[in-house]
Parts: sequence; structure tokens; C-alpha cells
Amino acid sequence: QVQLVESGGGLVQAGDSLILSCSSSGLTFSRYAMGWFRPAPGMDREFFSTITCRVGQTYYSDSVKGRFTISRDKAKDTTYLQMNSLKPEDTAVYYCAAAGRRTTVYLTAAHEYDYWGQGTQVAVSS
Repeated sequence: QVQLVESGGGLVQAGDSLILSCSSSGLTFSRYAMGWFRPAPGMDREFFSTITCRVGQTYYSDSVKGRFTISRDKAKDTTYLQMNSLKPEDTAVYYCAAAGRRTTVYLTAAHEYDYWGQGTQVAVSS
């Protein structure tokens, strides 16, 4: 049974940093691209970050580029999201997801991901 478990959320002030973790089990982690999503107006899950399975190439949406960093530790089957310069508009439930499809493009659509975590809440006060 595949499980993705996010952790590290909490309440912080604007400008603070936070690190989210996504622990994976039940899948061959090195074969899955990983992504992070959060809800947005009109969307249950809006893409903002992904990392490929082999080389670990990363891609970000404009809303987080330069502030967030995604990484993965294949020895721990864990994906991380370093979030810096947090803003109140970053307040959301953050979900990690795993995609097993083989592709040469970055996966930015929720439907391209096979497994999802339960989410972790991040709240940023002004």
C-alpha cells in the first residue's frame, strides 16, 4: 500500500521559513517524480513545484520561484520543500504527490499524479 505522509506544517509569521517533508512508502521512490500542490481559488490542487525521478531536475510556478526549493533524499524516500520568505497568501494545506509515468517533461497537472498525501497545514500571519 502506497503512503505519502506530509509533515512540518505550522503557524509562522510573514518572512519566516518552514521546511515540509513528505515521507513515502510502498513504492519505488526513485522511479517517481514528486510534486507539491496547494489549493487555489477555483482549484482543489494547484501545482507549484516538482522534481524529476532520475536527475532531480526541479521546476516551479512563478508564485514560488526563488522562494521555495524542492529536493529529495532517495536514501530516506523523502521529499522536502524549503519555503523561505513566506507570505500570508502562502497560507494553505500543502499536499505532496507522486507520479509514476515516464516522461521527459515536467509534470504540472494534478491528474498526472498517481498518489497523494493527506496534506499539512501552513498558516502565515501578517
